[in-house]
Formats: sequence, structure tokens, C-alpha cells
Amino acid sequence: MIKVLILCTGNSSRSQMAEAFLKSFDPRLEIYSAGTRPADRVHHAAIKVMNEVGINLNSNITKNVDQYLTASFDHVITVCDNARETCPVFTGRVGKRFHIGFEDPANAKGNEEEILKVFRRVRDQIRERMFEFYKKELFRE
Repeated sequence: MIKVLILCTGNSSRSQMAEAFLKSFDPRLEIYSAGTRPADRVHHAAIKVMNEVGINLNSNITKNVDQYLTASFDHVITVCDNARETCPVFTGRVGKRFHIGFEDPANAKGNEEEILKVFRRVRDQIRERMFEFYKKELFRE
């Protein structure tokens, strides 16, 4: 079983979406996400735009990376520059580290539809880049 940890700062949007997409590509994978400074909850717009593509994040919770520091992972992926810069030291084994950065849709300004437009764009970028990562690094027949 391949284990992957996806890190961002708040674990409220980008890492949650990346985790969900990787799980949807291959249920044999063991995928986790966490934040270096987790938010109180998953962002409502992330939940909404993922529901639009048939992925339910309603019961997801944010998690702190501290709970994974002693675990071993085949891959650790940072999806925001802040998490990359403040990536903690893991005492467990980490095979490969990757940075696949995305803008933070939680910083979007405007009315609800304008904010959702940003979340949709970032969601689609995450799906595309995570699928590329899956095909290149994780796919096993």
C-alpha cells in the first residue's frame, strides 16, 4: 500500500481537495492530508465545489501535521509555499518529497459566485496536477 501525505497551511481547501482526488483515482492508495496551522474546519466553498464533481467532503475534518510526524510515508506533497517553507521534520521514513503549488482559494475576494469561481479554477488545477502525479509516481497495475 502506497502512503501519501499532502500538506498545506490550513488543511481547509487545497490539501483536502488533493487528498480527495487522489483517493478517487485509486482506492488502493492510503492518502492523508494535514496542515501546519490547521483551520477550524474545511472551507464551505471547497465542500461545495467538490460536491459539484461528485466528491463529498462534508464529513472531512482538518488535521494537524503533528499527528503524522512519526509515521512513514512513501511521498509527502506540499501544495502551498508556506507549508513547503515550514515543512516539519518527520522522524518516520519519508520516501520522496514533492512541491505541487496552488494559489490559496480561501484568499479569494468578492461575492459568493466570484469566490466559487476561484475555488472551481483551483479545484480543476488540483485535479489535473494530482492526476499527472498519480500517473507518473503512483500508478501500479
